Amino acid sequence: MIIDSQAVKNTCNASIESKGFCFYKSTNGIKRHLAVDTLGFPFFTHCTKASVSDDAGLIEILTLNIDYFKSKPLNIPKITLLLDNGYHPEHLTKELEKIYPEIMTKIKFELSEKPSKAEKKAQGKSGFVPVKARWVIERSNAWMERCKILVKNFERSLAGATAKLNLCFIRLMIRRLAPSS
Repeated sequence: MIIDSQAVKNTCNASIESKGFCFYKSTNGIKRHLAVDTLGFPFFTHCTKASVSDDAGLIEILTLNIDYFKSKPLNIPKITLLLDNGYHPEHLTKELEKIYPEIMTKIKFELSEKPSKAEKKAQGKSGFVPVKARWVIERSNAWMERCKILVKNFERSLAGATAKLNLCFIRLMIRRLAPSS
């Protein structure tokens, strides 16, 4: 699984309960937390106020879907959760073990490597450079941007925002499954 969050601006329609300010992105709105597979399709989705940290959002999304991890047999390999450098695996481990003590026998965290300025320069690149395997979730975020309703948060509740996010991915998967005419 590849994990990431995306801060999105609110419109005037959004309610006070869904408003938060993300200092990292300087965005007044919500955060969409995604856990996707290697093809970029979602395992889990969750929306929070933008003021919620990436770690807290990940803990919420995994807590809401803890039954998925409880049902995993111990004899299969651990699920690797690939995170960017905005997450703190030590903190996540402590908090998740409070919720479900056996969870670390079923998952492991892996931080994606961030290319240094010297590595970028050696490759002749600058600015944003896709990181191996992390580009999958960045592509999923780009897919969401194609749904005009998800460019900003128009929803009055976080549950409504999560539902719109899920509908976008359902639509995308149906279009991929349907034969083109």
